Amino acid sequence: MGHDDPGSAEFALGSSAGGSSVAAVPARADIAARRRPLRLPGRVGDAALVRAAQRGSQDAVEELFSRHWRGAYRAALLVTGDRAAAEDIAQEAFLAALRALPRFDVRRPLAPWLHRIVVNRAIDWSRARAHRGEVPADAAPDAPAGVDGGAGFGEDVMAALQALAPEQRAVIVLRYVLDFTPGEIAAALDLPRGTVNSRLRRGLDTLGDRVERGCA
Repeated sequence: MGHDDPGSAEFALGSSAGGSSVAAVPARADIAARRRPLRLPGRVGDAALVRAAQRGSQDAVEELFSRHWRGAYRAALLVTGDRAAAEDIAQEAFLAALRALPRFDVRRPLAPWLHRIVVNRAIDWSRARAHRGEVPADAAPDAPAGVDGGAGFGEDVMAALQALAPEQRAVIVLRYVLDFTPGEIAAALDLPRGTVNSRLRRGLDTLGDRVERGCA
């Protein structure tokens, strides 16, 4: 993927408007090895960290990455069902978020904005894989049953989730794992509210049918 390769130790970000630059997003494996105490007092909130990152603080970027990596990776994995892809998608989403950080309104919560980027990228990846015919419709490769205890789901539900279409998986993950409201899902996926509700209903009906057949 060139200079955006998620396997790189860091992504160098371009300059923002006015000549300031945002710090680089670290590779997840590097966090523990080179993490330094954050030079900000006490337990700071995301807004303070975002402001510091906007000023170029690598410490703030690493803290944001450490704080939000698990949720971003989990969301990507639940939509894609592929651990390697989920790691790439989560890291690429952090890169995209940091590139947009100079324009981010710190009055908004960071996590939903980041998860929107993650889930949309995960949907695109899943669609591309299905288009290439790499995964049969009834397959659930690399099912993410072990992530965060299955995000509160049993293994039968996790397997059934991976058998859904990516669009249905996405709305279920956003609603029941990430706690988005239907209106927030509609905004995140650029969909009419009615479409979100119908995908939720169809997805939940299909999940119930698959789980019931699996338990029979």
